[in-house]
Amino acid sequence: MTTAVALAILVTMGMAIARALMGPTVYDRILAVNMFGTNTVLIIAVLGFMLGRPDFLDIALVYALINFVGVVGVLKFYEMGDLGADADADVKADS
Repeated sequence: MTTAVALAILVTMGMAIARALMGPTVYDRILAVNMFGTNTVLIIAVLGFMLGRPDFLDIALVYALINFVGVVGVLKFYEMGDLGADADADVKADS
């Protein structure tokens, strides 16, 4: 049963990679990369269950946090053009 789940997750990861490569917009590509990261967290958790290693869940949680921060950083860079720019400073400059 767990092997079927792992295979289904791997198929979903392949579809996410295809969407990331073919996505018509940047947002589609970023969403696909985020989905790939989420599926990676799932596959780490499933492999930890299959191998009887509950410490894999800690690794999966750390990867989930890195994935989230990375996606937010990429979106900020795409929107603002700079990772160090302060959003309030941009609003004040426009006023």
